[in-house]
Amino acid sequence: MSRSSPRATALDLASRVVVLAAISACWATPASAHGFAGKRFFPATLATDDPFVADELSLPTFSRRRTEEDGSPSMDTSASIDFSKRITRDFGIGAEATWLRLEPSGGTRVQGLDNFALSAKYQFFKSDLHETIMSVGVDADLGSTGASRVGAESFSTITPTFFVGHGFGDLSEDMRFWRPFAITSSLGIGVPTRTSSTSLDDDGNPVTEQHPNVLKFGFALEYSLGYLHSFVKDVGLSGPLRNAVPIVEVALEKPINRGGGPTIGTINPGILFPGRTMQFGIEAVIPVNGHTGGSTGVLLQLHFFLDDLFPRSLGKPLIGD
Repeated sequence: MSRSSPRATALDLASRVVVLAAISACWATPASAHGFAGKRFFPATLATDDPFVADELSLPTFSRRRTEEDGSPSMDTSASIDFSKRITRDFGIGAEATWLRLEPSGGTRVQGLDNFALSAKYQFFKSDLHETIMSVGVDADLGSTGASRVGAESFSTITPTFFVGHGFGDLSEDMRFWRPFAITSSLGIGVPTRTSSTSLDDDGNPVTEQHPNVLKFGFALEYSLGYLHSFVKDVGLSGPLRNAVPIVEVALEKPINRGGGPTIGTINPGILFPGRTMQFGIEAVIPVNGHTGGSTGVLLQLHFFLDDLFPRSLGKPLIGD
């Protein structure tokens, strides 16, 4: 009796999730509580962070891609849980846990938890007229909370970030078919709590590794078919496609000191299916350049809108209305 390969198993899981999520989430109108600026609904993005504050749960976010570091290829799989909770209407906190499995070519497979992450975000501006949201936040990757065998660092990294989301619903009538477009973006700097680490090589010689500050930039360009049907023109799409959001995300990183290094990142084209209480999204993960290494992978996510699922309890701000 033959056994399925890990790759076949992962693809089979992905296909099953696609079918189930599309059936359960997409034959409904978009959520009504969070991610709105005027008529604009900003869906939860997969590879970059959102500009709004909300009560939400991503369970799971799954990715699989062949990577390459120093000429050594590896098939990397991750599954993460991300929970966000509003303290007030405009301020929220979050926590994330990620499980990793690394399968180096010709080597031994290792798996375990990556470092835990905590975050906080404050939404300081919203314009319903111009469909714009702005926020500031900070993310903390907590050192030594994960397994070193999967590459979890022994030091923490603090990343203050600025977020913005803008819809194009205020364009003129002759550009009405451009109105469903929206863009979200983030800009931050990851600052390690330790500038360098020293270890011994196989010959017992000390080796020092520099930990630079890293400029992190991401954006997502999206086209809301739900916005098209509701506020521009009903073009007759039905079922899951009626409220779907085709999207392209770009996530980039550039070390800026202590030896620096090349820009790396990915381009993620895909599609999101927001429903009334949940969203499903799937994207390809494409290396942006040769320095990034590896090959094209897949990223998918089930995302739950807790403020719509539990509006009077778990999905309600802890303070205020």
